[in-house]
Amino acid sequence: MEQVLTTSTQSSSGSGSIAKIINVLLWVLQIGAAGMFLMVGFLKLSGNPQLVGLFKAIGLGQWFRYLTGTLEVGGAILLLIPRTSGLAALMLAGVMVGAVITHVFIVGGSPLVATILLIVTGLVAWGRRQRTMNLITGLRSR
Repeated sequence: MEQVLTTSTQSSSGSGSIAKIINVLLWVLQIGAAGMFLMVGFLKLSGNPQLVGLFKAIGLGQWFRYLTGTLEVGGAILLLIPRTSGLAALMLAGVMVGAVITHVFIVGGSPLVATILLIVTGLVAWGRRQRTMNLITGLRSR
């Protein structure tokens, strides 16, 4: 009986350790992604000439630069709030899908950075999916 209790205690504490490691890794990804999105979002919002030219080449107008910059800055802030981190990652993954498609089909250039950010935000969205479900469930019950 003692052997069974010891084994079950070890396996549950082992899974607890794995959960803590995953949580730390997700936080590292969230902080790194938030930094990138804050930087690029502020560059878009401040009218960086290179980004103004990029959005001119896209052809939707400069309002689209302001929209994506706002989504990136807002998403970066929400990535750092535990309750909203999963939803923010999901939103930013959508923005990055658009960025990859835009690079591949419209403006050219390498979509590498956008692809990496898509993968990172996708991992965070998946890792924080329970938080997102809790947030949505909490909003529905109000």
